[in-house]
Amino acid sequence: MKKRLVILGGGESGVGTAILGKKEGFDVFVSDFGPIKDYYKEVLAINKIKFEDGGHTEDKVLNADIVMKSPGIPDKADIVKKLHKKKIEVISEIEFANKFTKAVTIGITGSNGKTTTTMLTHHLLKAGGLNIGIGGNIGKSFAWQVAEDHYDSYVLELSSFQLDGIVDYAPHIAVITNISPDHLDRYDYKYEKYIDAKFRITMNQKKTDYLIYDADDEAITDWLSKNKTKAQLIPFSLTKTLKTGAYLNNDKMEININEEEFIMETDAVSLEGKHNLKNAMAAASVAKLMQIRKETIRESLTNFQGVEHRLEKVLKIQNVQYINDSKATNVNATFYALDSMTAPTVWIVGGVDKGNDYEELMPLVNEKVKAIICLGLDNKKIIDAFGNIVDMMVEVDNMTDAVRTAQKLAEKGDSVLLSPACASFDLFENYEDRGKQFKNAVHNL
Repeated sequence: MKKRLVILGGGESGVGTAILGKKEGFDVFVSDFGPIKDYYKEVLAINKIKFEDGGHTEDKVLNADIVMKSPGIPDKADIVKKLHKKKIEVISEIEFANKFTKAVTIGITGSNGKTTTTMLTHHLLKAGGLNIGIGGNIGKSFAWQVAEDHYDSYVLELSSFQLDGIVDYAPHIAVITNISPDHLDRYDYKYEKYIDAKFRITMNQKKTDYLIYDADDEAITDWLSKNKTKAQLIPFSLTKTLKTGAYLNNDKMEININEEEFIMETDAVSLEGKHNLKNAMAAASVAKLMQIRKETIRESLTNFQGVEHRLEKVLKIQNVQYINDSKATNVNATFYALDSMTAPTVWIVGGVDKGNDYEELMPLVNEKVKAIICLGLDNKKIIDAFGNIVDMMVEVDNMTDAVRTAQKLAEKGDSVLLSPACASFDLFENYEDRGKQFKNAVHNL
């Protein structure tokens, strides 16, 4: 009798899991509460996989042997509660796919910087000649690649939601870039629960595995002081000198791993900003552990191009620099963006608030921001927080108005920064849509 695999969510991770499940001999059924995109419907149809969208038929879901839940679906959803009540195992795509591959995985998580670090790590390892895939929260789903591609190793960007659904999965190398309050609406507004979710990345690691982490991050060091992991610890820091790990020595980045030293001038790293130096340290530490040549690491850190929608310079118009940081969906990401601004800044902010506390941005806004443009349906919290700090505050409800207003407020030598600190779902499909609309509006000025 075939085991029944039910997949909740017909997006990238759901459809990838369906393809792998069918290949591995499961009786597969995909169910999506919302509409499934036409492209994915076609893929399911071609592969003769049964599916439904626009709602869940309970008896077709609750007869599962195992359920893969897409990361966007909260545990609080009715159908998930019913599955838990029936004691049916609910796992993530990462957990499911990992059982069908012998590939080595590098898992990267964190509140910010994980996409950049994942892409940079992949860039370094690929340049070093490894047959390596990239997946997780980014690009083609991990399960889909396990079904169709034959990589020896993978770099996976892992969100806390994906880690919530793991049971046995353990990456050979885990990276935690940083932890700051985010998605607290999914964790009963308890920061400790969110921190614990991030650390699930190391829960199954063995003595032969590694955990690379930010030693300057209070939430991370606090957790490590109170909890145990079997993995070998490789810290990185901008403030401490470390015996093992990566650190800053004046204007040089130094990495000591396995009693081998790697030194590189920080000026030569292509990505700008302190936070990107940390991302570079994390990625280079992975490359050292994977035995990539020093020369390749150095060259790859020099020529990496960065990530779309993350501090992406769009255009300079009348000596005003327009910067797209749409991927900044929480306060901490926006903190890094404002921290890296060197010119007076017109800041476009707002969207769906995930329990934000704007307190930590106050000194930066005071020092760097000359005007704020609120782009959201409910801007009260932003107005209350910054109303007395900046001279000019404007509310708009679409990207064209936001960019045109910014152009009027900016003078020669200023920067216009889209760094929303919020999710995008009130006015846009997702942060990519928001970033693309920003770039289009800038190009149309």
